Amino acid sequence: MSALRARLSAILLAVCLLFTGQALITPGRAAAADPGYLMTHFIGEGSNGQQIYFSYSTDGLNWTELNGGGIALRSTVGTKGVRDPALVRSPNGDKYWIIATDLCISCGQNWEAAVYNGSRNLVVWESTDLINWSEPWLLNVAGAIPDGRNAWAPEAIWDPASNDYVLYWATNKPVDGVKKHRIYYARTSDFRSITTPQIYIERPGLQEIIDTQLVEMPSGVGNYRYVRASGDGQITLEGSNSILGTWTRLGDLSGIGLTGSQVEGPMWMKFRDRNEWALYLDQYSSGRGYLPVTTTNPSAPGTYRIPASGTYSMGVTKKRHGSILNLTAAEESRVLARWSDIPANRLQSYNFQDRYVRHTNFDVRIDQNITGPDAQFRLRPGLAGSGTVSFESVNYRGYFLRHSGFDFQLAHNDGTTQFAADATFRQVAGLADASWSSFQSYNHPDRYIRHYAHQLRLDPITTATGRSDATFRVTN
Repeated sequence: MSALRARLSAILLAVCLLFTGQALITPGRAAAADPGYLMTHFIGEGSNGQQIYFSYSTDGLNWTELNGGGIALRSTVGTKGVRDPALVRSPNGDKYWIIATDLCISCGQNWEAAVYNGSRNLVVWESTDLINWSEPWLLNVAGAIPDGRNAWAPEAIWDPASNDYVLYWATNKPVDGVKKHRIYYARTSDFRSITTPQIYIERPGLQEIIDTQLVEMPSGVGNYRYVRASGDGQITLEGSNSILGTWTRLGDLSGIGLTGSQVEGPMWMKFRDRNEWALYLDQYSSGRGYLPVTTTNPSAPGTYRIPASGTYSMGVTKKRHGSILNLTAAEESRVLARWSDIPANRLQSYNFQDRYVRHTNFDVRIDQNITGPDAQFRLRPGLAGSGTVSFESVNYRGYFLRHSGFDFQLAHNDGTTQFAADATFRQVAGLADASWSSFQSYNHPDRYIRHYAHQLRLDPITTATGRSDATFRVTN
């Protein structure tokens, strides 16, 4: 943990220097030294537990929550909840996707409805940097499966033979009126359109299979190029030399006391500095979240071991079915700078001190005695210009206070230079009281954030009333 604290301290120092307008100092490191690991996962039930969360590890076994343990990405489409996220990197590292189950248990849907009449869609986000993410969209993968009732636990792997992705997931297609999940697959290049789904994995009789994840082996390790782990009553291991080829059953993990009645959601991770792997398993039956199991040969079931207690830590929040990305040094620097725990603040009005800036239905105003997340913002380094700030919403990550037509709204960062300029401000001494703050527009420097009839506006300030309206305190 000391290594993580040192790394975060260096990143936060750079962030602080951005606020003061000093030169950005990059923490000293070799070009590719010590890249860590990024886990994307969900944490539990309910509308907040079933969203996208990020955690970080320097060694692959001890994990710390990013973003202060809060939601990293919130689904605003479909059921407005997500589970089982997979984080996919393009082969040349210029694009990333998160694909997830469109499912929100205990927030309008129960398990029976989800199994027999659930969403046929996946939820997808796209990014070019792991920092700025698109608005989510729905990808209908099960609609073309006759009598397909849902779409769960998506994964994707790049297939160099066809120069696209094999996207695979579980769909319940009842057999003689009895539920049975199979794994289906389709090809895609952009996660916006897919080929016609085909059956990928089916177990005999009425045996279901829901979770499966592939890992590619380096040459010289084991007898297969690919190994997959699946939840099908056991945690079954299989090997193949082709993603869509013939798979050979290798065994399961019942020998170390882990069966499908105890664990699910297998998640692979390759340790960066040695030929050793962790297979993380979600202890769903006991409600304890992920447990690592390690091996030096994924194709040999007898080599799997549960690490001794105290040699790993899953952090504070429960971590459930997700995926792990081995970060490059550049990715790690961006992730830690963006998702580290910058404290949340409120903006208190100077002349109505019982009122605070808050968003409501994406409009922005000042209201009385607001303490919840609608009135909490993280003062990020400005999206445009050095020595500036931008206000990111706590409960809608990726959404910022932005002026449009000199009115304010909470809007999703679309990555354009116009958005960056509209959402960037210079924090200066308060126009009504120098011990408070005022916020000058980056692209309209003759205008400041102010409230008028309790609505936030961007106006020129020429009167004493205007100076009071444009003065705020940054507080907790």
